[in-house]
Amino acid sequence: MENDLSNYRRNYKKIELSKNEISDNPMELFQKWFYEVEAYGGDVESNAMTLSTIGLDGFPKSRAVLLKKYTWEGFIFFTNYNSEKGKAIETNPNVCLSFLWHNIERQVIIKGVAEKIAENLSDGYFESRPEGSKLGAWASDQSEAVPSRKYLDNRLNEFEQQFKDNEITRPKHWGGFIVKPISIEFWQGRPNRMHDRIRYTLQEDYDWKIERLAP
Repeated sequence: MENDLSNYRRNYKKIELSKNEISDNPMELFQKWFYEVEAYGGDVESNAMTLSTIGLDGFPKSRAVLLKKYTWEGFIFFTNYNSEKGKAIETNPNVCLSFLWHNIERQVIIKGVAEKIAENLSDGYFESRPEGSKLGAWASDQSEAVPSRKYLDNRLNEFEQQFKDNEITRPKHWGGFIVKPISIEFWQGRPNRMHDRIRYTLQEDYDWKIERLAP
């Protein structure tokens, strides 16, 4: 099989990343960019991000997850702690997050350290989820091999019956991680592949070093 994609080209020319946009703290710029992506329209889930971890087999693995909150400290998402990604983070908490916003020709790449958030914060988010999503957290042994789709449907039905007249509480194996960044790179597409790249790197005194990178 062969498929030549060499003619897949796009000239990026919508926006530039100028010094006027750069603040001392990258979280301020992230918030600005996120609002602009939402306002620009076109991306169905602006909070979709790629999470990359180092697996127990020594290989990197990337998958899409949803950002549910960001603060001055970092970026929060939720998952099954017993999943493949949960076990990978427990063994090696150094991770990478990346956002690709096609509609506005931007990327954000975040290197950081992941840690579990407080249980009460996971409880609070779990309570806000739709009932079906709550039941799914109980029914799915995420990342484990299963015999069939019917097995999964039966598991969901079992927990529907179990919680029929009861509050659906959060499973202890399900909750949030916060990724605390050590570097954040902002990438803006520009013509002739001369893209704008600004990298913030956290210093020992907790100030951010700001550098422009060659495209």
